[in-house]
Amino acid sequence: MNQLFAGLDISTQGAKFVVIDLLSESIEYTDTLNYDNDLPEFGTLNGVITKDEDGASESDPIMWITAVEHLFKKAFDQKFPLSHIKEISVSGQQHGLVALDRNGNLAHPLSKLWNDFSTTDECEWLTEKIGGRKEMIDEVSNTQRTGYTAPKILHLFRNYPDNYRKTETLFLVHNYINWYLTGGIIAMEPGDTSGMALWNPVTSSWSKRLLMSIAPDLRKKLPPVTPSNRSIGKISGEFVELFGFSSDCMVDAGSGDNMYGAIGTGNTVPGIVTISLGTSGTAYTIMEEPYVDPSGEIACFCDSTGNYLPLLCVSNMASGYDNFIRENSITHDQFDEIISLTVPGNNGKVMVPWFNGERTPDIPMATPIYFGFGTGDFQKKTIARGLLEGHVLNLYNGFCKLPVSPTVIHLTGGLSRSRSWCQAIADIFHCETVPIKGEGAAMGAALHAAWVWKNENETNVPITDISSPFIKFNNSLRSIPDKRSADMYHGLKELYKAIVFRFQGIESEDPFQLRQNLL
Repeated sequence: MNQLFAGLDISTQGAKFVVIDLLSESIEYTDTLNYDNDLPEFGTLNGVITKDEDGASESDPIMWITAVEHLFKKAFDQKFPLSHIKEISVSGQQHGLVALDRNGNLAHPLSKLWNDFSTTDECEWLTEKIGGRKEMIDEVSNTQRTGYTAPKILHLFRNYPDNYRKTETLFLVHNYINWYLTGGIIAMEPGDTSGMALWNPVTSSWSKRLLMSIAPDLRKKLPPVTPSNRSIGKISGEFVELFGFSSDCMVDAGSGDNMYGAIGTGNTVPGIVTISLGTSGTAYTIMEEPYVDPSGEIACFCDSTGNYLPLLCVSNMASGYDNFIRENSITHDQFDEIISLTVPGNNGKVMVPWFNGERTPDIPMATPIYFGFGTGDFQKKTIARGLLEGHVLNLYNGFCKLPVSPTVIHLTGGLSRSRSWCQAIADIFHCETVPIKGEGAAMGAALHAAWVWKNENETNVPITDISSPFIKFNNSLRSIPDKRSADMYHGLKELYKAIVFRFQGIESEDPFQLRQNLL
């Protein structure tokens, strides 16, 4: 008899559906859906509806539940035994705001996403209202960022007061999918709720001051925060009837994509760092005690297993690289070949890759910086090396704030399939790196579903016991730091930090002298 568990991942550009068998320790089914290609009626580009509003990044939440229906129907049509699935868990892109009215319809037609930069004024207003950055960190263990949910709610209250007034419930993305799957159960959990910048992950409580600053009735519109390691209810009878799910199939609390990305990459014990190389770049690790960054650049999040997940996020990772690939009509393998013709350090030519504003450091209106380039240096190979090292340096520069010395870095996301990216991260982070095979957050969701069901129905087991058999490494791309370039990369990291500090108006070493030293 098999034991099937399912994970759904509702990400920015698409959705994934993964089913695992716990007894045979195998992946039984996988499928993906791309919003742009598979649901063209929603008119998205990279999963986002383009608007005239500067910095806006929004999607129609109906698109996400339509994607779930398509994935389920495809599995049903292929006669996959959905009736054998015992539990489902949902991973969702963090921070997105979904507003529902009392009848379960959208109170506001669109959801602002994690990469929406249109709420800068709201972030500044909230921070001033609370008394400054330090007071905000004291209040919710995080600063206010344009990506977070609190300024999105204030933006809704300010700009669409009628829509706010008719809102009965404010959801995050995965909570909305849970509500849909269960036929109306309203709940949040600590991991994703940490990213709202309204709820303090250290004290496990809502900030009354912040809630009242936004709207006097806001608390009434927010779901209860329930434990992350529990089921919230059974799947709706509608799914039983339409797709053949068992009426006993449970839905667990779910979480944000970063929380489930940790599980899906084998990052379930302290000492391991996961770096996700997608549209944005993230670096995170598991801690048993919370870490609150005094500068607010490292997010203080709960994970989905009862621990903590300090997380660094940079807005720019694959986007600049993807544009370079497209504009030069080259493949990913050809990019690796170009990099092989260059030298580490790029002869002192440094690119600060802030192509779409930047979250870390918090500069929403940031633009790229080219440092050390002469008039004859804008060649394909020089730009390629500058892009590669610039993106990794940008991530590393923020990562340095984390009080952790990783034993190994697990890589996930599309760029982790590139040898040059794996090696550059190993060299700059000075740590062994290895890519993870598989579906990342969707796999993490399926593993979490199995863990919750096991604990509720059989016996308590550590999440590592559940996840370890499913974590597969791409050892052909395992990379260790190149000792020959260690000194050079130490100097390059100092140079990059000095450039960034100067543009932030922070006192630093002279970048021109540092570049001369490097050469």
